Amino acid sequence: MTHSTTSTPYAPELGKVLEPGSVPPAARPRRPVLRRLGDWLSAVVFTVPALALFGLLVLVPMGYAFYVSFFDWGGFGSPTDGTGFGNYTRLFEDPVFLGDLWRGGLLIGFSIALQLPFALAMAVLLNQELRGRAVYRMLFFAPYILSEVITGVLFGMIFAPGDGLADRLLGAVGLDGLGGEWFAGQHTVLPTLFLVMTWKYFGFHMMLYLAGLQGIPAELYEAARIDGAGTWQRFRHITLPLLAPTLRISAFLSVIFSIQLFDLVWVITTGGPDHASETMAISMVQYGFKRYQMGYASAISVVMFLISLVFALAYQRFVLRRDTEGALTTMRANR
Repeated sequence: MTHSTTSTPYAPELGKVLEPGSVPPAARPRRPVLRRLGDWLSAVVFTVPALALFGLLVLVPMGYAFYVSFFDWGGFGSPTDGTGFGNYTRLFEDPVFLGDLWRGGLLIGFSIALQLPFALAMAVLLNQELRGRAVYRMLFFAPYILSEVITGVLFGMIFAPGDGLADRLLGAVGLDGLGGEWFAGQHTVLPTLFLVMTWKYFGFHMMLYLAGLQGIPAELYEAARIDGAGTWQRFRHITLPLLAPTLRISAFLSVIFSIQLFDLVWVITTGGPDHASETMAISMVQYGFKRYQMGYASAISVVMFLISLVFALAYQRFVLRRDTEGALTTMRANR
């Protein structure tokens, strides 16, 4: 009778005997010091110029605007007439600025409640097997490519009182009484402006949703269809949950844009009539470059920045937290 003996592996780098059948771990190669130093220098070379430009073109102007906001300064010479927090106190006593906050809130509400659902509906429709859907996607996205100046001039002509295209079309169908004011009326300028904003920007959100929809596996819809789920049930229980990260990003971008809205309004109405379409950015330009109250205009810019910053941090903390944690977990797992 022969007896077989099993040798026990020994890992000298660990200084211990391993269990039978186990394999000693491969020694992790150490990167040379010079190579690690080269990687560090490469990172510095590529990041320092970008950080320098960011500091020069973003951080320095922001800091100077914050400094100027404590002065009663007209924009010429050096600011010397300090007012403390006088400009900020004046802000929240100014009915024009308070109206800007109210109008900004209305535009945010309109965007979340009307523009984004419309973009989602068009994205779901164009995600189906339709003839010529690539052409429709291009046509719906094309307005976003146009500059705000071109869009403003175009719709300024379309909604011109009396002889504009909109009034002529209404007159052709016997609805003359519905036209005439558009951008010229205090109660019609904001809805008309939002109509233009929707035409201009819904294509961007639609393309975001299309990208998200194409990332949803078709097998899920097929399995739900086999189980007897209807169109609404598939949309509610498959599309919406899996598209939720894209919807949250889209809503965030829409809110930030509404807070900082400027160029489209400036071209079409310049904030009129009688401040009815004015935004915080419009007020900042009006006070700074037309009334030469740079200190007060700087205070408006600081408040705009703080509103955007607080919203962004709160949104990331309470809304995007699950999405960012999931992304970080995936990155760690792939290392």
